[in-house]
Amino acid sequence: MSSSHDARPFRILGIQQIAIGGPDKQRLKALWVDVLGLEVRSTFVSERENVDEDICALGRGPTAVEVDLMQPLDPDKKPAVHTTPLNHVGLWVDDLPKAVAWMTARGVRFAPGGIRKGAAGHDICFVHPKGNDEFPLGGEGVLIELVQAPPDVIAALG
Repeated sequence: MSSSHDARPFRILGIQQIAIGGPDKQRLKALWVDVLGLEVRSTFVSERENVDEDICALGRGPTAVEVDLMQPLDPDKKPAVHTTPLNHVGLWVDDLPKAVAWMTARGVRFAPGGIRKGAAGHDICFVHPKGNDEFPLGGEGVLIELVQAPPDVIAALG
C-alpha cells in the first residue's frame, strides 16, 4: 500500500456537509435555524433513504457548508438516520469516480448503493462506518459521504 500523495488521483477539498439526525427535525431547527441563524435552502424526502431532511447552509457561495437536519420517515426502518446524532460528514472530492476506484483497490469498504445523485443534486457515495474481511478499511464508526465537487467549488477550494 503506497502512502505517496502523488499516487492519489483525487483530492479531498474540504467539508461539504455535516448531517445531524434526530427523532424530530423541528427540535433540530429550533437550535440550528432559530437560534444559530442557518437558513433552510430546501427539503428532501426519500422513502428509500428513510429520511425527511431540511438542507441548511452555513456560509455563502461555493465554500458554504451544508448542514442537513434529518428525521426518519419511519423510526422503525433502516437507515435509522436519527440513532446517531452526528449522522455523517460529507467531504468534497475533485474526482469521485477516480477516488472510489483508487480507495476500493486499497481496501476501503463502501456502503451499498454506489455512486448516485444525493439530496443536493451532486454525485455521492458513502464510505461504510466499518470495514469487513474483504474491505478492511472503514470510517472507524463514522459514516463518510464523498461528494463530487462542482467546478465552482473546485476553483474556490482547489
